[in-house]
Amino acid sequence: MHKEELIALHQFMYSIKESFEQENSGISFVEYEDLNIKPNQVHKSKMEHKHAIFVLGEDIAKAMKDVEPSASKRIADRMHELALKTEKEIDEDPSNKF
Repeated sequence: MHKEELIALHQFMYSIKESFEQENSGISFVEYEDLNIKPNQVHKSKMEHKHAIFVLGEDIAKAMKDVEPSASKRIADRMHELALKTEKEIDEDPSNKF
């Protein structure tokens, strides 16, 4: 995927996050917020946006647990695995960071 496509996906998922927050003030996206990478930060690397997408996906799946508990657990687990993988790739290659 090209960086622009990743940023578009990041923006779409960010909109989902905002929707969840509006519907339920008790939902938190702490892990995602701790990254401090937002879709509008185009200067961030492609890998950083990819990592943010996986972390946000995991947080969204956790927020969905009330809707579909079994599926959201599997999705959250897979997103967590992918987030760890991209985090490792970022750490191994300093050129992936801004």
